[in-house]
Amino acid sequence: MNQRKKNIVVIGAGPAGLTAAHEAVKQKMAPLVLERADRVGGIARTESYKGYYFDVGGHRFFTKFEKISALWQDLMGEDFLKVPRKSSIYFNNHFYNYPLRPLNALFNLGINESFMVMLSFASSKIRPYPKEETFEEWVSNRFGQRLYKIFFKTYTEKVWGIPCKQIRADWAAQRIKGLSLTATIYNALFGFQNSKSLIDEFDYPTRGPGMMWDRLQEKTKTGGGKVLLNSEVISLNHENEHITDATYIHQGKRFEIAVEHLVSSAPITSLVTMLKPKAPKEVLEASRGLFYRAFIIVIFIIDKPSLFSEQWIYIHSPNVRVGRIQNFKNWSAEMVPDPDYTSIGMEYFCNEGDDLWTMPKTELVGLAARELAELGLADANDIVDEFVLRQPKAYPVYDQNYSNCLSIIQEFIASFKNLQTIGRNGMHRYNNMDHSMLTGMMAIQNITGCNHDLWSVNEEEEYLENEKKKLGMQEKITFTPFTPKDFSEM
Repeated sequence: MNQRKKNIVVIGAGPAGLTAAHEAVKQKMAPLVLERADRVGGIARTESYKGYYFDVGGHRFFTKFEKISALWQDLMGEDFLKVPRKSSIYFNNHFYNYPLRPLNALFNLGINESFMVMLSFASSKIRPYPKEETFEEWVSNRFGQRLYKIFFKTYTEKVWGIPCKQIRADWAAQRIKGLSLTATIYNALFGFQNSKSLIDEFDYPTRGPGMMWDRLQEKTKTGGGKVLLNSEVISLNHENEHITDATYIHQGKRFEIAVEHLVSSAPITSLVTMLKPKAPKEVLEASRGLFYRAFIIVIFIIDKPSLFSEQWIYIHSPNVRVGRIQNFKNWSAEMVPDPDYTSIGMEYFCNEGDDLWTMPKTELVGLAARELAELGLADANDIVDEFVLRQPKAYPVYDQNYSNCLSIIQEFIASFKNLQTIGRNGMHRYNNMDHSMLTGMMAIQNITGCNHDLWSVNEEEEYLENEKKKLGMQEKITFTPFTPKDFSEM
């Protein structure tokens, strides 16, 4: 069969969906990408306001996947900057270097508190939690209870909106695998990095991640594929364990297209509700048991050439609601058109429909301005303009029920012979960009005869070793074992 005739429909034009489309055109196929928004990039897109660019969520480009790294370099060329990483943690009126530096931490904590931290760490080694079922147990076993409460508890509960005792250990294992107090101190003293959480520099497009997604979109189009924006898939017909056709709305009109292969990065909870005939009752109930955390960013343009040197600051203080603050000028100078001004992003984590999500813009701006001043980072009188963006379904929640609900849906989806789900929301997995892009690439390779287990990406190093061996028989793709990059990257 002529591969170009394979009818491949991709739902979603985020990093995973666009990578799938790009891989498809490389394989001489002509994919159709359906994206409900008016631009590509999904939750990793770049927005702009009056010439100021800002990254929705903050995305560093760092990977150990050689195939993904090569793709990034090919797409960006000279527009890919090498940026020295600088971030801090704000807690109890002090700024801590992150990664932690012993002298800085000792000075801020004080000798007595530092001694108690080490005592707590020793206790965790002598009497660890026998089972690591929750985030609190997982982190406490590696850092001790005292440091867990200082540097993990408050911020994590801001992000997820639930107690750490209700967050599954799976999330910690994905995001901070390979990091411990011993590793952190050793890195700080000797510069040895055994965890990707401790990288010193990363790549970044000159005007934000959106540049990369725009170029992926263009390469897809020039390769014979199509990317339709403002196109919402509303139903998927299926028969005999195959998706047969998709119905979508584009520019107010209803269209149907036959499907030979479907690759979806849409939220998995939405995907199962699109099916006709309906998914089984237990699958629909499981989809209602999966939740997402939403995200609000308040952008301030400030009449100051500089404010602080970090790209972002994690706000662990329980006295303010802001969770993280970005300084876009420190990601790339080209994010800010006027060097006499600075652009700041105040990030708030919330649930759709709660008091933050429904708060009017004027109140959100007022809250963010007060908290920025309270933290001593800027004078509210220097704010000259603002912009507010709300992002639904930003982060899949790893609560006590998610694993069982996801396994029910996963088993059901696996029953379809021509359906694959990819990306963060498509798999309800807290993937980084490189993980999401890899699932998109692998999904297309599965269509051409490979047998990749997409659900094992970002799970076990051993999988990547085994996959490398298998791929050696099929095509020249190099995989390098990895650990997740940064437990706080959004």
